[in-house]
Amino acid sequence: MTAAPAEPAARPPRPRWRDVLRLQWMLRDQAPAVMADLARRFGPFVRTRLPLQLYFVSGPAYIEEVLVKQASSFRKDRISRQLSRAIGDGLVLSEGDLWRRQRRLMQPAFHHAQLRSYADTMVALAIDAVSGWRPGETRNVHQDMMALTMNIVAKLLFGADLSADARDIGGTITRLMEDFSGNLGLSGLMGLGRLPTPRALRIRGDIKRLDEIVYRIIAQRRAAAEPGADLLALLLAAQDEDGSRMSDRQLRDETLTLFVAGHETTAHALTYALYLLAGHPDEQEALAAEVAEVLGGRRPGFGDLERLKRAEAVLQESMRLYPPVWGVGREALADVQIGPYRIPKGASVFISQWAVHRDPALFADPERFVPARWLGAPAPLPRFAYFPFGGGPRICIGNRFAMMEATLILAVLCQRFALARTPETRLRLLPTVTLRPRGPVTLAVASRSPPAA
Repeated sequence: MTAAPAEPAARPPRPRWRDVLRLQWMLRDQAPAVMADLARRFGPFVRTRLPLQLYFVSGPAYIEEVLVKQASSFRKDRISRQLSRAIGDGLVLSEGDLWRRQRRLMQPAFHHAQLRSYADTMVALAIDAVSGWRPGETRNVHQDMMALTMNIVAKLLFGADLSADARDIGGTITRLMEDFSGNLGLSGLMGLGRLPTPRALRIRGDIKRLDEIVYRIIAQRRAAAEPGADLLALLLAAQDEDGSRMSDRQLRDETLTLFVAGHETTAHALTYALYLLAGHPDEQEALAAEVAEVLGGRRPGFGDLERLKRAEAVLQESMRLYPPVWGVGREALADVQIGPYRIPKGASVFISQWAVHRDPALFADPERFVPARWLGAPAPLPRFAYFPFGGGPRICIGNRFAMMEATLILAVLCQRFALARTPETRLRLLPTVTLRPRGPVTLAVASRSPPAA
């Protein structure tokens, strides 16, 4: 008996030709909104008519195919690979055997016991950061959160007082992230970011500056009599199964990757949480009541995380509405069948947390800030209906670190201050490698009862 011939792959829906130029113009500055609009109009699997093989995927089942079930058929997309020119082949961007080796070497730095050891430093630096806040003033909370998370990652990564170097690294990385926003859209997909434009030359200069600082720190640490007790010391001491250690280049790449991941994304998540709380006084008061009940006026610690349920829910809901990592890109290494659709070799696939997290088929009132949806017994969701830290084998290694840091900082802030929006408060978004605020996020500060010593 002859086997029935395989059914031909279905053709994904595509926008009309007249939409193409508008899409290209919008992809650079409004990419999350574009992906959400395409999902609403055309469904969870869309191919554009741009002069490239480009697919937007938003259905949780399709996302699971790309990120988990057929993950070996994909690699990082073209735009992400361009970022490796700046931060190298660290854990976020490396592939294959190198990625597996680096993941093994870095995993101990994020074990439970290590996380516990980081908590007191996070809280102490948060208290120090807000000690200069005064009731009645208006503060740019994004700037404040960027400075705080940079101090935390610098202290935990480098240990010793390297504040000048940390500020230099942080400022340089911020410029690089903003410059790489120019590589989104068609120019980035076509690799035009390598042309010797003023932006490209500026990027090269910043990368050279980062190399000078980080390689100097690594050389100093290798020459030191005492190894130290920070994350860099753990990376220097890490041994693979064959006894090999990281080279200076691998240390450089992982150091910069940790700096970006532990600085930018957490600062953005906290900024959006504070902005949303400032616009929802009832939610802010409910959170302050929880913090008062759990802490009783003392400073928070690692042991309090299990009881700060509302703080965690506020962060989860903030990352649903404003995911700091707003999109994931992959490139097909071979022809791949995803559901009824065939993705050809070399095609780019983009998955947007922003689009999925705001899907009304997955979340009731998706545009509303409702932390309660994460409390109690939340309604079960498909596996990739909510994935602010990515998913599959490449889920963010520091997800528990980030949630611990953000929860402790949020508790410190809500214990001491109430925040409110002002007529000048604006939230405009800049989708670079991360989802950054475009411009300051200003909020008015009022005091709460000071906590006990």
